[in-house]
Amino acid sequence: MLVKFMTKSHADIVLFGDIAQRLLKMMGHSGTVPSAIPAEEVPAALERLKNAVEAFTPAPAELPEAIREDESKEPIVSLKHRALPLIELFAAAARNNSYVMWEKM
Repeated sequence: MLVKFMTKSHADIVLFGDIAQRLLKMMGHSGTVPSAIPAEEVPAALERLKNAVEAFTPAPAELPEAIREDESKEPIVSLKHRALPLIELFAAAARNNSYVMWEKM
């Protein structure tokens, strides 16, 4: 599953479903797809997400410097890097007093 996040003040972004739900839960949301956050709750959700991503301690397999036996596999992308587009979208929504909604693709 893919999840598309939308707001009036930023380009849409798409995340893999498991990552999207994980980030939504870090914001204090249930992780339900589809759903939305009203404009007045966006700044608080953004702050919770930023704090949770900064405090996140990855499992050894999620570390960027982890070396895999099979070098043909893609490199591991940290949760912090995966969260950046969503953080930017929420920051734009907060600056413009906009809601954020998301749906399955």
